[in-house]
Amino acid sequence: MTRRGTPEADLQRAVVTALRFALPKSAIIHHCANEVTEPGPRGAKRQAILVGMGVHPGFADLMVLSEGRLLFLELKAPKGRLRPAQEAFRDDVKAQGFGRTLVRSLDDALGALADHGFTTRVVPQTDAQRATARPARRAAP
Repeated sequence: MTRRGTPEADLQRAVVTALRFALPKSAIIHHCANEVTEPGPRGAKRQAILVGMGVHPGFADLMVLSEGRLLFLELKAPKGRLRPAQEAFRDDVKAQGFGRTLVRSLDDALGALADHGFTTRVVPQTDAQRATARPARRAAP
């Protein structure tokens, strides 16, 4: 289901579905709702409560844990940009030796798993393979 005006949410749902299929059953895919989108004082109060409970500004959209590996995925629409807090989180995570990838497509997400040594049940296509692949034939009516 695609909703108008929510490209990042649509991408996230597609990525989570694909990861659940691709990764071993024991894998953990977690999204932390780390910000309140409610405007005004009530939203600000709720956000302050979350920060007090340990919410970290700029935290990645998804954490993937599987077979002793940890990967953070930040999902963005094709033209989406990282906020300063997300850039700081990226830098902190990489400085500590953890994997973190910016994901703009399903191929990016599956490629990130391969790049970071995750065992999967799928093999992502390379750019060369996608470029030379023949389009699927439609069945005759």
